[in-house]
Amino acid sequence: MESEFLSLGLDIIGLGVFNFDFGSINSESPVIKAVYGVLKEAEHRSTFYLPYWNLPLADVLVPRQAKFRADLKVINECLDNLIKQARDTRVAEDAEALQNRDYSKVSDPSLLRFLVDMRGEEPTNKQLRDDLMTMLIAGHETTAAVLTWAMFCLVQSPESEAKVLEEVDRVCGDRTPTLEDLKAMPYLRACLGESLRMYPQPPILIRRALAEDTLPAGLRGDPAGYPIGKGADLFISVWNLHRSPYLWKDPDTFRPERFFEPNSNPDFGGKWAGYRPDAVTGGAALYPNEVASDFAFIPFGGGARKCVGDQFAMFEATVAAAMLLRRFTFRLAVPAEKVGMATGATIHTANGLSMRVTRRTPSGGSGSGAPGAAAKVPATV
Repeated sequence: MESEFLSLGLDIIGLGVFNFDFGSINSESPVIKAVYGVLKEAEHRSTFYLPYWNLPLADVLVPRQAKFRADLKVINECLDNLIKQARDTRVAEDAEALQNRDYSKVSDPSLLRFLVDMRGEEPTNKQLRDDLMTMLIAGHETTAAVLTWAMFCLVQSPESEAKVLEEVDRVCGDRTPTLEDLKAMPYLRACLGESLRMYPQPPILIRRALAEDTLPAGLRGDPAGYPIGKGADLFISVWNLHRSPYLWKDPDTFRPERFFEPNSNPDFGGKWAGYRPDAVTGGAALYPNEVASDFAFIPFGGGARKCVGDQFAMFEATVAAAMLLRRFTFRLAVPAEKVGMATGATIHTANGLSMRVTRRTPSGGSGSGAPGAAAKVPATV
C-alpha cells in the first residue's frame, strides 16, 4: 500500500501543479523512478557527516552521485518541457484579470499555468524550476506517508476503524466526497491528524539562526535559557515533541479522540497553553494545528517557514482515505512488527505495507446498496 499511495500522490501532484498525468498508478514512469532516486540521495546527504559530493568530479567518479545527476537530468527535462508548454500557450492579461480568472474553466488548470500567466516566466527560469521540483518531490511523498501510517494504525484499532467507516458511509455513501462532506467527517480528519502526530512527516525540522538568540528554558530546563550563536543549525525533533508524555496523554497510543479533548499540563506553570479543540472546531481550521496546540503539534512546521501545502495535503489525504475505506476493507497481510520503520526525510516502512484487500459495499448515507459486506475473493497488495 505504501507504493500505491506514493503513486497516487505523484499523480495528484502532477495534475494539480502541472496539469500532467504521470500515470504512475498504472505504470512506473521514468520520472517517478528519478524522483525516488533524488529522495534517497537527499536522505543520504542529510545524514552523512562528510559532504564528499562537493568534491571535484564526484558526480562522475562516485556511482551514486552519477546516478543522482542522471536522475536530476530526467526531472529537469520533464519540468523544462512543462514550463515551455505553459509558456507557449500563455494568455497575456493584466494582474487583476488573472487574479479574478476562474481557473476551473481553463482548459489546462494548474499552479504552473497560474505562475506562468501571472509572472510571464521564461522556460529557462531556474527559480521556477527549483520551486516546482520542491512541490513535485515534497508534495507527494509526505501525503503518501500520512495515508500509509493512518491505514497501518486504523487496521490495528477496530474501534477507531468502525467509527471511521460509520462516518464515511453516513456522509458519503457511494459518491465522490465534496468539500462539505470533508467538513462533515471530523473523525476521519482526526485519524489523519493522529497519524501525523505518531508518524510526523518529516520527523525532524532544521532551522538556522539568523542572529544570536536565547532558547527558552522549557520544562525543567535552565532558567537562564540556552544561548545560540548566529548561523547555528537547530534540529527540532518533531517525533519527540509529538510523543512527549508531558504534552500528550498515552502518547504512544493511536487515539484520534484526543483531538476533541482539551489537554494541559500544570507543570509548565502557564508557559504552555495546552491543546484547545475549540481552536479547531470553532475556528476556520479543519485539522489540528500548531495554533490549537501551542506548537506541541507541528507536522507542517509553524511560523513563516510553515509548509505552504498543508491544507492541500490534508484535503487530498482525506478524500483518498474516504474513497478507499468506503469501497474496501484492509487487513495486514503480515504481523505489524514485520512492517518496520525506516527514517529519512520522511518516515517510511522498512519492508512495505502488505495488506489483504477485500471489496465492501458502503452502507447507509447518500450511497446505494446493501450494508457493507466484503466480497469473497481477497487480493493482496
